[in-house]
Order: sequence, then structure tokens, then C-alpha cells
Amino acid sequence: MNQLVLSVPTISCGHCVKAIAESVGEVPGVGSVAVDFTAKTVLVTGAADPAAVREAIADAGYEVAGHEVAG
Repeated sequence: MNQLVLSVPTISCGHCVKAIAESVGEVPGVGSVAVDFTAKTVLVTGAADPAAVREAIADAGYEVAGHEVAG
């Protein structure tokens, strides 16, 4: 199972956390989503396409600043 860590510096409230988690959770292949408000990161586990995850975050209205994929 892969892990994808995305930096989302525009996370600023609980609504942001919920909106991102719901949007990313709908991407095929996502096993779990953890949004860290303090660190302003999104951790995604599963076999989802990283580009699709980034697009889901953008569709929710947030900008992804960077990412790291770990096996």
C-alpha cells in the first residue's frame, strides 16, 4: 500500500479538513485520508493516482504545494 503526503498550506479551519477529506475519499483507490490541520498536510494511503488526489483537493478549493510518495 502506498502513502502520499501532500502539503496544502491553505488549510485554515475544520471546514477545510472536512472538505478535503470528503473530496479525496471519493477518489478511486484511496484507502484512507488523514488531514493534519496543524501541519497543513494530507496523508493518503492506498493505490490512488497521485494526480487524481491532487485534482480532488483542487476541486475542493485548495492548492497543493508539494508531495512525497512513499512505498
